Amino acid sequence: MTRRGILAVDEGSTGTRAAVVGEDGMSGPSFYTAVDVVHPEPSRVEQDAAQLLERTVDVARQAIAWAGENGVEIVGMSVCTQRATAILWDRETGRPLAPAVVWQDTRYADELAKLAPEWDPVLWERTGRPVGTRAPFLWAARQLDQLDVPADRVLFGSVDTWLVWHLSGRTRYVMSATNAVAFGGYRLREHAWDREWLAALGFPAELAPPPVDDDGDFGRTDPGLLGIEVPIAAVMGDQHASLIALGALTPGQGTCVHGTGTFVGALAGDEPPDGLGQVDGVLCLVGWRSAGHSRFSLEAYTSTTGSALRWLTEDLGLFRSAAEISELAAAQPGSTSTWFVPTLAGLRTPVQRPGARGLLTGLSLATTRDVVARAVLDGIAHAVSDTVDALRTTMNRPVTRLRAGGGLAASDVLLQSQADFAGVEIERVADSATASLRGAAYLAGVRLGVWPSLAEAVANLGNGEVFEPRLPEDERRELRARWQSVLAASLS
Repeated sequence: MTRRGILAVDEGSTGTRAAVVGEDGMSGPSFYTAVDVVHPEPSRVEQDAAQLLERTVDVARQAIAWAGENGVEIVGMSVCTQRATAILWDRETGRPLAPAVVWQDTRYADELAKLAPEWDPVLWERTGRPVGTRAPFLWAARQLDQLDVPADRVLFGSVDTWLVWHLSGRTRYVMSATNAVAFGGYRLREHAWDREWLAALGFPAELAPPPVDDDGDFGRTDPGLLGIEVPIAAVMGDQHASLIALGALTPGQGTCVHGTGTFVGALAGDEPPDGLGQVDGVLCLVGWRSAGHSRFSLEAYTSTTGSALRWLTEDLGLFRSAAEISELAAAQPGSTSTWFVPTLAGLRTPVQRPGARGLLTGLSLATTRDVVARAVLDGIAHAVSDTVDALRTTMNRPVTRLRAGGGLAASDVLLQSQADFAGVEIERVADSATASLRGAAYLAGVRLGVWPSLAEAVANLGNGEVFEPRLPEDERRELRARWQSVLAASLS
């Protein structure tokens, strides 16, 4: 009997993977290839858009071949992508006109800071985010002044715009709502670009690709490119897709995805919360948009978590591996005298301090590697708990559950500390590496009738290991207050 499946592609910042997600909600073998990231200057981060397309097509073809060999009928395609990476290309040749500028690029941060006093209050209300340190539209406006190509041949968009345009045989030029909201300048309530803000950046609004629902019309795959012709049924930003795959389908439910940094997100409801802008670093996004209706989410980011462990192991050589740090920490109870503040690349939440630096304090001749290991993991747990607290404050409702995944989620010590410090149940999911890939596939599959609803799509995934808060509330509050004092001292 032939099984149905969704061809799912996840184009990320450092690699592209593809797999077929079956009717049981699970993904088949994941085909992966790395992509290059270039840093021409400290504030510039770039990629080759042609390489992103080439390697995406390559892994997609491998997944299609696997489906054919294993009796799986591909009925549709989904795409999720890194967010806020911007591309300019030639409509006639299909080739990039400049290196893609990656979401980590901050070349215009100083210039944008001058716009912030006037525009932050406006943008918080309209778009759910401040001016920030990057602006793809500003970059594009500067590039347009230098191009030799006629204006009517220039196309501009995010990675999803670029990929869909090619995958659909150059027939669909759009941007999904979850990618548009991360791009900046997307009006949450109107599902439209803020033409006034784009004009302030010098960008012609008519060149912005129309935003569409995440399960909107993205055309059909070009058989000359992939060898199959099926609907491109859903396109999403990667963190939004993870929100679906990890089951955050009810307001208050959240996700914690540990990578180089840690994203914490929670579904907020059918309207943007009233508390936007109360706490630095908490952004309001479209969790996903379907059938003309947006479900809004909140997101906050701790920039140095997994990268802090990489720094300790690979750069400093203080520990052999992240696993060793967790093993040593497990043998040591939490300390109230030795602290690690993981602000090695600045701080976003609870206050924005791009120049903040890390801190290891409370050392003595009696300090052991076990103590340092425990302080490192507890410091990361405190920093991530700050983002959980910020989400609670902003949406004025409790975070009822966090499902965690990513590399650091393998540490029992870290997840137990997170549960204790945040005062919320943490569930470790089994297959977090493919979460964003599967989330977009679930949305596509619901549109195509593979599953009756998103809840049904995730129902078969089962439950993971749960970490319940163990600290009494008064002890938790006292420990969190001490952390805030240490954090404040590090900033001064």
